[in-house]
Amino acid sequence: MSKSDLEFHNRLSVAPMMDWTDRHCRAFHRVLSREVLLYTEMVTAPALVRGGARHLLRFDAKEHPVALQLGGSDPAELAEAARMGADEGYDEINLNVGCPSDRVQSGTFGAVLMKTPDLVAECVTAMMAAVDVPVTVKCRIGVDAQAPDEVLPDFLGKMQAAGATRIAIHARKAWLQGLSPKENRDIPPLDYDLVLAMKESFPALHLSVNGGIDSLDQAGQFLARGMDGVMIGRAAYHDPWAILGEADARIFGKPSPVSTPHEAALAMIPHIEAHLAEGGRLHSVTRHMLGLFAGRPGARAWRRRLSEGATQDGAGVELLRQALDAVPEADAA
Repeated sequence: MSKSDLEFHNRLSVAPMMDWTDRHCRAFHRVLSREVLLYTEMVTAPALVRGGARHLLRFDAKEHPVALQLGGSDPAELAEAARMGADEGYDEINLNVGCPSDRVQSGTFGAVLMKTPDLVAECVTAMMAAVDVPVTVKCRIGVDAQAPDEVLPDFLGKMQAAGATRIAIHARKAWLQGLSPKENRDIPPLDYDLVLAMKESFPALHLSVNGGIDSLDQAGQFLARGMDGVMIGRAAYHDPWAILGEADARIFGKPSPVSTPHEAALAMIPHIEAHLAEGGRLHSVTRHMLGLFAGRPGARAWRRRLSEGATQDGAGVELLRQALDAVPEADAA
């Protein structure tokens, strides 16, 4: 996939989210949108290179365009992990410089790397030398007591000098001490103005804004104000139809692949059947589909039937159909 194609798809992307954006989630999101750029959960370079966990790279060709997010801080190890991801066929390799979890800090990667931009630049340079696909970065505006209006421009300048051309910025600080990962997604104030100012200061960089964006209206406003892309996380997961079901038409000017949430649910049946045939459980897929009818009549019954039934031994696509029967189709569009 060409750089220009990826930049087009990056107008709207679904943020990498631990425990959420696995291959089943991505398969569901791709049913809803052909155009949005999808990201994996963060996969650590040590797990791939030292742990031999290549199974973590598994994805379906139908997920394209899809990016692999890596976590790590050793340039040589990240270069090898990036090479493994490119060999598997990912369209992009992304470096995590934003996750604030304790596990990430102990491994000296994620948001703590905002304190060592020169090391991040070394990592980016090594990764770019190892692969032909784009290498991108997802960062915060700063961490702890850092002054974002000083730290972020310096960080972006060093990424640009290292050769990175596309960066997603979560418009919040990360507090590495005193706040949990969940609190770090909500409590530090958003500074969208700073991110918008970075686009003016770095016009050659392709910049996406992330954090607290919960509607396509809001996404469209950022694009209209000059941002190259918008990355949405929890809203896309919890209300996927409102975000992804309308994204192709509203953000990309393309026809939507499905016309109703009912149609989207039925379109998942081949993926579910293939997963079950491999010995998988229904819940592994349907847990990502619980928000499909958010705010619509029958949504509670849909969630309840799938939540209670999909974990049972032998649960299959018939349960999905029964859950669909609880949602009035006339109200599903």
